[in-house]
Amino acid sequence: MEAAQATQNSQTIATEPVYLENTLLRIFGVLFCHDPKRARTRTEKIEINRGVSDKNITVRLDPEYAQPGPFAHKVAMAVIRKQSRFGAPAQKQISFSQRELMRLAGRKTWGGHDSEELIRALRQIRYTHVLAHFKKDEHFVEHDFSIFNEVMIERRFAITDPIVACTVVIADPIIQSLNDKHFTCLNHALMQEVSSIAGAFYMRLFHHFASHYDGKHLDRVSFKKRYDDICVEWLGGLTVLKYKSAIERDQLGTHLDQLVEAGFLKTYAITPAETREGFVLTFRPGARFVADYNSFYVRRNQGDFQFNFHDEKRTIGEPHQLAYLFIEKRTGRKREGIPYVSSKDVETAKDLLAAIPMEQMDAFLNYALSEAERTRFDLQTLGGVRLYLNGYLQVRERRASEKAKAAARQAQDKQEGYHAAYNRYLRNAAAELFNSLTAPEQTAIENLARAKARPPLGSTGYLSNTLFELERTRLTVDRHPGKLLSFDQWKAENT
Repeated sequence: MEAAQATQNSQTIATEPVYLENTLLRIFGVLFCHDPKRARTRTEKIEINRGVSDKNITVRLDPEYAQPGPFAHKVAMAVIRKQSRFGAPAQKQISFSQRELMRLAGRKTWGGHDSEELIRALRQIRYTHVLAHFKKDEHFVEHDFSIFNEVMIERRFAITDPIVACTVVIADPIIQSLNDKHFTCLNHALMQEVSSIAGAFYMRLFHHFASHYDGKHLDRVSFKKRYDDICVEWLGGLTVLKYKSAIERDQLGTHLDQLVEAGFLKTYAITPAETREGFVLTFRPGARFVADYNSFYVRRNQGDFQFNFHDEKRTIGEPHQLAYLFIEKRTGRKREGIPYVSSKDVETAKDLLAAIPMEQMDAFLNYALSEAERTRFDLQTLGGVRLYLNGYLQVRERRASEKAKAAARQAQDKQEGYHAAYNRYLRNAAAELFNSLTAPEQTAIENLARAKARPPLGSTGYLSNTLFELERTRLTVDRHPGKLLSFDQWKAENT
């Protein structure tokens, strides 16, 4: 009854799907500490599935930025949420405008403190390394990556200015796994309604509930887990308390009550563990779980959440890439050592991209820097690159024309080669066919060939014989057309 009612009401419940890659689902639980004070003090590595040889994950925190906290978790989920809206295939480059950044940070105004808090959160995620070691078929595979492979920052002028926009590049192993459909679909709208701890519970519990739910018998679904393991594996190292009353009153109770009130949980219980000291939490799903399950797994249509990714890539993502690429080439610094690019350079990048596609920008910048060095021009900003745009376009057009001519010559030479090879085949095949004919047929063909292949006066015997053989070949082919391959048939067999 409860499941049926949830199915009927699922259309009226707020839903917004996010597709969280399954390895990330487990990593997020240990990566983000939901106690901000505790997070600032933790820099040691964290292991998941310690002692399990065929599936082991290690999270290495950065000693400078320490463990990501609740705000970093919010930032990461915002990136995943936006990526999910692009649909399939999974996009690796996700960009945010200033207005989106304000919403992301939950701010009505946007200043230097807000900006630096966001940058710290991005760098906490960027410089945390994940080492995934697992068995695939008969081999062991290891991936060493950061969840955010790159973070590109745009400021108006100086390094003290607030962020204007940013672009995040997601690691390839995550993208590949998403495209292989190794993800859990979650309701971001529900996560926005509750606290970060309640959201962390929702992420893991939805995955477990969905694995055991058959679509009919909700009352048979439940999940149990030790309290101390939850603190470590789901909540990023939350302090393990000794007393049930303290757990309910001071730590987890209010957050789990939010999930009950939202309808995701029907009940939860904290009971003493049977095997060793500690507590066990038992969870039972509610109607909101069924509604989300039906929306995301029964009637899922990922295309409903797509929008124009390419417009945003052109207006934010690619200009950021180009501005960073210019500084890399001009200074020789690696991208991770470039703190930001200016809005002026980003606007210039947009103009340049209107004339030259991103995939040709590496060649264009090489040309511009080479020309600047030749004329001893100190090229400091991307705006100076405009001076070399017309020259590059002329060079590109000339090279394209030369390339087209070379391709045409190559195609002509190739076709001529085919015809020469076919003529050799025809002579040899016609000679074999002629030799298989009866003597009267051979004599008739030779007499006609001699009559038609009369060489000019004064020509050599070699020319006379050549003309005779060509005419004999032609007559043999004409009289037995079905026994030799046409040019198209021969080409199909020999290419």
